[in-house]
Amino acid sequence: MIHYNVKIDAFEGPLDLLLHLINRLEIDIYDIPVAQITEQYLIYIKTMSELKLDIASEFLVMAATLLAIKSKMLLPKHEEELDDLDSEINYEEDPRDELVERLIEYRKYKEAAHDLKSLEEERGLMYTKPPSDLSDFAKDKQPEKTELNVTLYDMLAAFQKLLRRKKLQRPMATKIARQEISLEARMTEIMNELKLIKGRKNFNDLFPVAAKEHIVVTFLAVLELIKRKEIDVEQHENFGDIFVHAVKEGAEGLGNS
Repeated sequence: MIHYNVKIDAFEGPLDLLLHLINRLEIDIYDIPVAQITEQYLIYIKTMSELKLDIASEFLVMAATLLAIKSKMLLPKHEEELDDLDSEINYEEDPRDELVERLIEYRKYKEAAHDLKSLEEERGLMYTKPPSDLSDFAKDKQPEKTELNVTLYDMLAAFQKLLRRKKLQRPMATKIARQEISLEARMTEIMNELKLIKGRKNFNDLFPVAAKEHIVVTFLAVLELIKRKEIDVEQHENFGDIFVHAVKEGAEGLGNS
């Protein structure tokens, strides 16, 4: 099988991933359950590794930092015997404090960047050119595309659920002939499937084969098609099913190649 390495720009860094997990799990940023957040963080790192995504060293450094904080949290707290005449209360420093400060600071910059991006988009809608008569082009006007509400984190979460489901449904051990499939071939198959049904398809239905190699290639094919703007994905509610449908131009282009 051809090894296909993908680096996703949507991962802005380990702090961005931690903020996503904190929001997803509805965790108080000032009282982070280190064991829980570390477990979820390592699951994402493992999933990225299984997909052969390029994992930046900063993600691994953060994983080591979380494990170190978790170890410190597990250490017993020693109570100091206080003198009756001269006693002071010793407050042990919380090992999470530095991480919390970094997360809060990062969140401020992230929100500021989002506000600046919104201002940029609003400014982009302003034109000084007087209105023109475009009635002759009304017939060629294309319907506006709705903004996607599915993030890469949602795609990874759906992939994790899919792996667990395939593992539970795994049949008894048997010998089968291994059938290799290239990334480009799987992309063409997906586009042909979407073109044939002329509608949307449930993300889980794209994985009819339980073989891990086929699952990984299919998932990478979906990511590459999204990157090429050949397909769109949508999700109508949090933790709901993800649906895939072909972009009209993409379905006619790649599907006929």
